Amino acid sequence: MKTTLGARIEASWRTGGALQWSLRPAALLFSTLVATRRTLYRWGWLASQNLPVPVVVIGNRVVGGAGKTPLTIALVEALRAEGWHPGVISRGYGRRNASSVLAVQPQSRAEDVGDEPLLIQRRTHVPLWVGRNRVEAGQALLQAHPEVDVLLCDDGLQHLPLRRDVEIVVFDERGAGNGWLLPAGPLREPIRVHSDVPQLVFYNAAHRSTDLQGPCGERQLDRLLSLADWWQGGSDSPDPLAELIQRPVLACAGIGQPERFFEALRQRGLAHLQTLALPDHHDFQTAPWPWPADTPDVIVTEKDAVKIDPARLAQDCPGLRLWVAPLTLKLPPAFIKSVMASL
Repeated sequence: MKTTLGARIEASWRTGGALQWSLRPAALLFSTLVATRRTLYRWGWLASQNLPVPVVVIGNRVVGGAGKTPLTIALVEALRAEGWHPGVISRGYGRRNASSVLAVQPQSRAEDVGDEPLLIQRRTHVPLWVGRNRVEAGQALLQAHPEVDVLLCDDGLQHLPLRRDVEIVVFDERGAGNGWLLPAGPLREPIRVHSDVPQLVFYNAAHRSTDLQGPCGERQLDRLLSLADWWQGGSDSPDPLAELIQRPVLACAGIGQPERFFEALRQRGLAHLQTLALPDHHDFQTAPWPWPADTPDVIVTEKDAVKIDPARLAQDCPGLRLWVAPLTLKLPPAFIKSVMASL
């Protein structure tokens, strides 16, 4: 779980007060460092490197999950529909050997490649490589897959050593928060920064949450799958939602914005929903819910499911029914057209 200090700092972003004021000098220093670093890259004093195919960088200005992974998955499908052969590169946050460059396979483990890259690979089946150095990851991917003619970089907005052809900045309902950079606010950098390439703004929300122009996506939870069926790639079994509506259900989420997931489940009619919010990228090495329990049905996100082995779950929690709720993000046609035009 988050440290008490970390939780207090995040709370101060919403409520203000003495703690938030005390952090503002550090935020001003951080802002200066961010601006200086970008200037050094723009003037060529720090080097950026091109890759031989167009690069689309997807990222966010705020800390926490804004919806980069669902957007990456949706853009892969949109590019394929237009005749492109996309690949994906990512840092692979939270993996054990962060400095290595690795290909992500369906049988990879989240602790080796990161939970979000593994989810993207399982959903899209495109070539995907992870590495702290995205240039090296891109070079390795292109060498192994010469058919790839466009690269999506998941969560690389601040990775300036990689040159890009277009940047997509993702916001969710939080917008820019209180407008301050870390640690006095949630911003990694100002919401407006100079860029030599086109910048597109996308809102993973029902409405725009900043004054920047950009379309909104439509999030939709697909039908629930048992954990075993999800690992097998799907099932023709009926959606269990109608049955679960009548039962007590626990929703568990180790993502950046768990309440967004919980609210989506409530909107599907799960009136007896209990919730368990876990830290982002929770490893699920042990069952985080009490067991045995009075709630034998648990619903998790796909990002959580990639870290839960069905056989181990059956051994640790016999009788538990664990359901996975896949998320689909629908992109406006005009946004897809803008991305294609930038390539």
